[in-house]
Amino acid sequence: MTRLLLPAVLLALVPAGAPAQVPAPDSAILATVTRLFDAMRARDTVALRAVFDSGARLVSAGMTRDSSPALRVTTIDEFVRAIGGLAIVPDERIFEPEVRQDGGLATVWTRYAFYAGEQFSHCGVDAIQLGRTAAGWRIVALADTRRREGCN
Repeated sequence: MTRLLLPAVLLALVPAGAPAQVPAPDSAILATVTRLFDAMRARDTVALRAVFDSGARLVSAGMTRDSSPALRVTTIDEFVRAIGGLAIVPDERIFEPEVRQDGGLATVWTRYAFYAGEQFSHCGVDAIQLGRTAAGWRIVALADTRRREGCN
């Protein structure tokens, strides 16, 4: 077995008696994410806005028509207006969410499939960053990928 030797300066950054096991994440983290998708399905703009921090950003990582990588950034106001104005039910279904937390910061990484009403639209991965506030967990950033192939 190889022993990893760390410089003394790095060892000083590790608190003495650091826990050997990471505690389970707060169940309210995933509950906040669930409220996001429930609010989308209901097209409830008040409930939708309530899960986000006021300065949150949404980023979609995809490709342009000529297959160049591209990022699309949307504000919360734009997102809430878009969801509230839909004629169809936006149904985003998540699978195998992985929740990680350290104090007041959390990340949820999850696969999803998006349906416009009953019709499949696309799939991908959501990477959701949350922060704990006095009012509870709020989404501070949501990034996603979108594709139509490989959506098993």
